[in-house]
Amino acid sequence: MDQKDDLLTGVMQVATEAGHIMLENGAEIFRVEETMERITRHYGIDSGRFFVLSNGILTSGGTRYSNVEFIPFKGAQLEKVVAVNRLSRAIEKGGCSIQEARQRLSEIKNMKAKPFLEQVMGSAVGSGAFCAIFGGSYLDCAASFVAGLLLYVFVLLVSRRGMSKIVTNILGSILATTLSVLFIRIGFGEHPGNMIIGSLIPLIPGVPFTNGIRDLANEDYIAGSTRMIDALTVFFCIAAGVALTFLVDGRIENGIIVLDGMQTSAETAGWLFQAVSAFLGTAGFAVLYGVPRKEYIHASVCSTIGWMAYLLMLRLANATVIESTFVATLVVVLVSRFMAVDRKCPVIVFQICGVFPLIPGAGIFWTVYYIVNKELSVALTTGFTALGMAVAIVLGIIFMTSLPGRMFKIAQKKA
Repeated sequence: MDQKDDLLTGVMQVATEAGHIMLENGAEIFRVEETMERITRHYGIDSGRFFVLSNGILTSGGTRYSNVEFIPFKGAQLEKVVAVNRLSRAIEKGGCSIQEARQRLSEIKNMKAKPFLEQVMGSAVGSGAFCAIFGGSYLDCAASFVAGLLLYVFVLLVSRRGMSKIVTNILGSILATTLSVLFIRIGFGEHPGNMIIGSLIPLIPGVPFTNGIRDLANEDYIAGSTRMIDALTVFFCIAAGVALTFLVDGRIENGIIVLDGMQTSAETAGWLFQAVSAFLGTAGFAVLYGVPRKEYIHASVCSTIGWMAYLLMLRLANATVIESTFVATLVVVLVSRFMAVDRKCPVIVFQICGVFPLIPGAGIFWTVYYIVNKELSVALTTGFTALGMAVAIVLGIIFMTSLPGRMFKIAQKKA
């Protein structure tokens, strides 16, 4: 009986530790539960029960084991999610004892985040490239590059001091907007709106937004709602920082800075330039999300295909931005599911990066600007468009996620 209790405790601890690492680094709820069940099932423990929330895991092994853990989300390090997922499959194939699993989980838990310089450059490249895909000129992209670089230096230094997410995002958006306004005031740049949007992009909550949708699609309504609220809170913080900056600048300059709406520069509007910008921008944000280096190219390819689908719908099919977003989301999720099978990697690695260019961060920015500028009718129209794009992403992910996984495995085998 003692040996059985020791085995049960050991297995449940390994499963819980695996779930803990995945949950705090950006994994979906169903993937955490699936991984924990895979581990316990292999070691012959059938009485394990797991209840996973967005910030906690409740584990029960009959009457002989129970555990409750609070797990706050620290920020996405998707390479840890990938590592635990692969470890669980190695365990399932019989290639790992309990002691070896403990050791490997300890190594995964202690994996360091990407180096400081790599993250800062990822933010800079992502900001500059995304400024281009939103229509910025060469000078706008250069300004966004600098603002994105300084913004992430600030974010990393502040996060090390344990400052709350809300304060970090408000201050970060104030910094990014202030830097962009300074560039505008000295005459550097041609499209101020695109410049500011590019500078703010590193703060967009791509992981909680996408995972919230995936959790809802898998009927994890509590976790999905919590993550969506988390994403909306970050959007609100960004909006608050932007609004405060505009109001202060308007008081100093006796008038809020005049932005000319979304303008598209002929310098960066070409198909090839857009494709390269989407690829480089996604690669930059793949660094920030802790995507394994081996998957940078694949994640960027997925995003580029999705962005090209968006432009095709918008430019050639004369579709609305909402319709284009929906179709592009379908394409991204489809490609990411094939890539997940091919690369033996969780689909979120490709899906989060792929959907990121479609998240309506620009719409939220313009809504805030028009509200601050007291153009309420325009703000209402812009806000509804941004909401429509968000709904299009939700529906696209839910629809494609509902397709059975075996379809992609069969198609991959045939290929």
